[in-house]
Amino acid sequence: MKKLLIALACATVSYSAVAGGNIDAGKALTEKYSCFACHGKDFNSPIDPSYPKLAGQHKDYLEHALTAYKRGDAANGRNNAIMGGQVKALSDQDIRDIAAYLHSLPGSLVSHR
Repeated sequence: MKKLLIALACATVSYSAVAGGNIDAGKALTEKYSCFACHGKDFNSPIDPSYPKLAGQHKDYLEHALTAYKRGDAANGRNNAIMGGQVKALSDQDIRDIAAYLHSLPGSLVSHR
């Protein structure tokens, strides 16, 4: 019984690590897809003020947004030709990895109370 509990605990920990995303893989993906070209080298200074700052953003928000762009015009999707083309080839794990990387960066986002 003790061995079973240890095995379950190990499986849970390793699943959580994958589910949370891999920062290094996310960095490689942002370089591969040249995300910095629009969102800025540090992901805090986009080339257009209407483009979002991504550094330090919440992982769950980033995952949701990228998934919505991938969904496109479908229900609960986001319609943007540039982002739709960028995320089309991404797997769910790629999206989690990118979100983990962008979340790990120091951001300039400010929240007011």
